Amino acid sequence: MGAIVLLSSGLDSVAALSIAREQMDVEMALVFDYGQRSAKREIEYSKKVSEHFGIEHQVIGLDWLASVTKTSLVNTGEDVPVMSMEKIADDADPSIAVESAKNVWVPNRNGVLINIAASFAESMGLEYVIVGFNKEEGATFPDNTPEFITAIDDSLSYSTMNGVKVLSPLIDMGKKEIVSRAIELDAPLEFSWSCYHGADVPCGSCESCMRRKRAFTEIGVADPLLLRLGVQ
Repeated sequence: MGAIVLLSSGLDSVAALSIAREQMDVEMALVFDYGQRSAKREIEYSKKVSEHFGIEHQVIGLDWLASVTKTSLVNTGEDVPVMSMEKIADDADPSIAVESAKNVWVPNRNGVLINIAASFAESMGLEYVIVGFNKEEGATFPDNTPEFITAIDDSLSYSTMNGVKVLSPLIDMGKKEIVSRAIELDAPLEFSWSCYHGADVPCGSCESCMRRKRAFTEIGVADPLLLRLGVQ
C-alpha cells in the first residue's frame, strides 16, 4: 500500500505520518501555502520532517484560498483568539471552543487539500491520503470527523479511478494519546510546529499551542520543540 501525507508539520500530521509509516509506504508529503500566518514555518518544518523520513516534499501555493478567507488564520487584521487551560478544559463552556474555531476557519480547506492530494495519489498509483484528523479537534471542526472522512471517501470513489481513500490514524485519539504514541515511535516532534503564528518561537497562547501544552503536561514530558528552541 502507498500513500501521500498532508503534512502541515503540526503535531497531528507528524504523528499521523509516523504511525502510517508502520503500515504502508508514504511516498510524498504535501504542504500548502494559502496565506496562513504560519506558512513559512510550516514549509520549513515539514521539509525537515520529510528529510527525516526520506520522503519527497512538495509545496503547493493556493493564493486564491487566501483571497476568500477572512478569518484570523489568514487575515492579519483580525486577532487570533488568546486561550488558556481553563478555556480548553473538558468542563469549559463549549461555546468558547466553537467561537475560537470560527475565528480560524478557512472555507472548505480540508476538502480542497484532500482533493488535490488525491489527484497526486491517483497519478502515482497510490491508494491513500494520510491526514491528522483527531477526536479532540473533531469536537469543534466538522472537517476533522469520521463522518467527513466517510463522505469524502464516497466522493473520491467517483472522482478517482483507483478509489483513493482518506486515512487518519489519529481519528479516535485525543492530544495526550497522540503525543504518547508519537513519542513511542520516536517521531521528530522537535520539528513539529503547531502555533497559528509564524514567529521564531510558538506564541504559547493560541488554541493550538494550548492544546499541545496540555498534552505534554499531562504525560509529564517536556516538549521537544521548545527544548530545541531553548524556551523550555
